[in-house]
Amino acid sequence: MRLSAATIDRLPTDVARFDYDRAAQRTGIVHLGIGAFHRAHQAVFTDAAMSAGDRDWAIIGASLRSPAVREALAPQDGLYTVTVKAATGTGSRLIGAVRDVVVASDGKDELRRALASPDVAIVTMTVTEKGYHRRSDGTLDIAAVDRAGGTIYHHLAQAFADRRAAGMAGLTLLSCDNLAHNGGILAASLGAWLDHVDPALGTWFAGECTCPSTMVDRIVPAITAADLDAVEAELGMRDDAAIVTETFAQWVIEDRFAGRRPRWDAVGAQLVADVAPYETAKLRMLNGAHSALAYRGLLAGLSYAHEAIGDPVIGQAVERLIRDEAVASFDPAPGQDLRAYAEALLKRFANPALPHALRQIASDGSQKIPQRWLASLDANAARGRACPETLDALSAWLIYVRGPIDDPRAADLAAAWSSAGRAGIVDAMFGERGLLGGHWRPNAHDRALLDQALTRFDTE
Repeated sequence: MRLSAATIDRLPTDVARFDYDRAAQRTGIVHLGIGAFHRAHQAVFTDAAMSAGDRDWAIIGASLRSPAVREALAPQDGLYTVTVKAATGTGSRLIGAVRDVVVASDGKDELRRALASPDVAIVTMTVTEKGYHRRSDGTLDIAAVDRAGGTIYHHLAQAFADRRAAGMAGLTLLSCDNLAHNGGILAASLGAWLDHVDPALGTWFAGECTCPSTMVDRIVPAITAADLDAVEAELGMRDDAAIVTETFAQWVIEDRFAGRRPRWDAVGAQLVADVAPYETAKLRMLNGAHSALAYRGLLAGLSYAHEAIGDPVIGQAVERLIRDEAVASFDPAPGQDLRAYAEALLKRFANPALPHALRQIASDGSQKIPQRWLASLDANAARGRACPETLDALSAWLIYVRGPIDDPRAADLAAAWSSAGRAGIVDAMFGERGLLGGHWRPNAHDRALLDQALTRFDTE
């Protein structure tokens, strides 16, 4: 038996569920890049807001390439469960916020109609760092967007044109990706694309739409066949779109909307004037530590984050990276307790009930480490502070990218190793003309620590 609208009543009574009439809700949100994280995070907040009395915020999700999410959700009428796993036990909730899923590559007209709907006020997106098509200097790679086709820029430009022609209001565009100042990045990149294709439309976008910055935080490991089988055993029915995640969920949103919005703040989201200190904490403390666990753990032959944090050498090194280096690299917002946040992170990493594969964390490293490590190194250098643990982690990444990896710049990284070798790889990556040289330059002391760590990791 498959989860669907027709089988809801057969779910176990201990499965929490939404408290609203799904059929009566109009679509208020389009999400670009629907995947596991959105379904574990923004959709859950939206589902909770509607259950608390908010209305007309149903979500149409768009997969930009793969039909996998649609194939999982369509037979289930958009329904799925989120199972929270903690050391103290598990609990499941049925989520009803997702109305439909379209695949943009073969349903362009469906997505176009959704984005042009007068009911839709917000577009959220999780397209990962590479979905923004930025050059190493942070500017939009217009040629890459042209080559790729079907990007967020193409779909949003069409939506803007349709809404302008119809005399409709603009949209609030919420990037929910792990990019520092993601709202500003989205606004600048969209502006550059519109200047390229239709400058007058760019003027409309600037006057009618907003791109608030956001910070999202929830660990969502890739679902496994064993997870799906376990969920099926608990539910008594199959849920091929099931999510397994942790208890913790955080969403910090800059309070700058173009129009109406859900009452996400009534169900745990934080609306603030400045997201920057929260996103910096997340990127450098959580994400930076996660990447360190991934690359150091994989070199040590480990598979999961809880194994890496439990290793006495790696675990202590990552704790020092968080407490002594990442925390020291920025100033918190008033009332932002970084000590408590660090404690929470270490507990979350150590949760054995939620195995988080290091290879999943390690993917796309060239797109992630500038925000997670290089920004921290640069900020600490300006404050006269050394970062031996971050440099150790960076060295582990350098060794890791020498082999076959899942990274959009895998060919460039392999070519750098091939031409420079271990003796020259630091310059090839971080020198004046290095692949990532625009983000941070090592001083003599940093180079010495990197060389020592490279030698150590390469012979262990």
